[in-house]
Amino acid sequence: MKIPEILKQRASELEEYYRTHYEPLAPLVGQCFLNTIETTVKQLEDGGYFVITGDIPAMWLRDSASQMKHYVRYAAEDPELQEILEGVIHKQAELVCIDPYANAFNESANGRGYQDDTKLNPHVWERKYEVDSLCSPLYLAYDYWKTTGRTEAFDETFLNMIREILRVFALEQRHENSDYYFRRYRCRPSDTLSHEGKGAPVGYTGMTWSGFRPSDDSCIYGYLVPANMMAVQALGWAAKICRECYGDTAAAEECEKLREIIREGISRFAIVEHPKYGKIYAYETDGLGNYNLMDDANTPSLLSLPHLGFCDREDPVYRNTRKFILSKDNPYYYEGSEAKGIGSPHTPEGFVWHIALTMQALTSSDREEILSCLEMLAKTHAGTNYMHESFHPDEPEKYTRSWFAWANSLFAELADNLMREDFFAR
Repeated sequence: MKIPEILKQRASELEEYYRTHYEPLAPLVGQCFLNTIETTVKQLEDGGYFVITGDIPAMWLRDSASQMKHYVRYAAEDPELQEILEGVIHKQAELVCIDPYANAFNESANGRGYQDDTKLNPHVWERKYEVDSLCSPLYLAYDYWKTTGRTEAFDETFLNMIREILRVFALEQRHENSDYYFRRYRCRPSDTLSHEGKGAPVGYTGMTWSGFRPSDDSCIYGYLVPANMMAVQALGWAAKICRECYGDTAAAEECEKLREIIREGISRFAIVEHPKYGKIYAYETDGLGNYNLMDDANTPSLLSLPHLGFCDREDPVYRNTRKFILSKDNPYYYEGSEAKGIGSPHTPEGFVWHIALTMQALTSSDREEILSCLEMLAKTHAGTNYMHESFHPDEPEKYTRSWFAWANSLFAELADNLMREDFFAR
């Protein structure tokens, strides 16, 4: 596929800037910036654009939105890039309308992917229901609209997607009324849902239930807090799109009403008084008095809340939570001789994620912390000049997923942000 010249030019500018200001990252920045557009984006016969994750030939709603995000700021004056981004937005809306409970899709109705015990559809690669999968297309579309002013992507399919998201989020506030179930056999426990595929029982909180985390691991408790925080933002943006682009006041008000109910549920049920850190956000809760205190490297995470737009970096509960999750009190925070950061139960024990290190820098206002993250990123790519999924913090040459475009895109976003701020000249 032809790569827009504006992206190639920006990649060259990044390489030149980092050669001058932070040479250890110079070999990475250009190729990570282009990795998604060079290796994972394909134009389909129907004119749409399909985005694979990298080493898995399927389109995740979350990953594809995150993979394309750092290109949006360059689309306002570039028709080629506009066509690609609008094609991705349209494809995401189309896929959500096919099955709002699916997290990953095939290029066509070819029946590839997992054959789990759930309502199968040949378009679907995997049907793990994740709240953030429905939020991600709204994040990408809103950012694109506000950056370019273009509304061409907001067709009837996109409005139908918003209606489907509203329907599912509202239904899953009372998960016992949902007919969604998911069972995978002969697998590790985190790849399936307990209680005959319905997940562990939950009480009503106002939040919306999620079967799985953005890692694609099952939730222990069904109210995944960072995903609900993402839903608060996504519904606010959906309301603006409905009102300003479609003139659909009723849909906008429905988005706003649901948004406030979820926000109130977070305030009432997702904050825990920790004996060491004070008030912090739980990662998961069930509305029945149980809490999971941790963070996972995948976004949405508690670490990523300012990046998601849910709160300010200086928000006191976020600051307390950040101290907790970037400490050994978080069961998935690991330290080694070459790096320290957040990992995930999705990958080998003790492995740190490049996405988490990048997100730590993106959400930090501490110059020394940002520089520390950059140093770790620069020396843990095992000579590949690409980000990975996870790596051993003592032996970075031991890593998972050498072709993981989301990690490359997020790193490119960080590198681009620092260049735009002229961070190293401060």
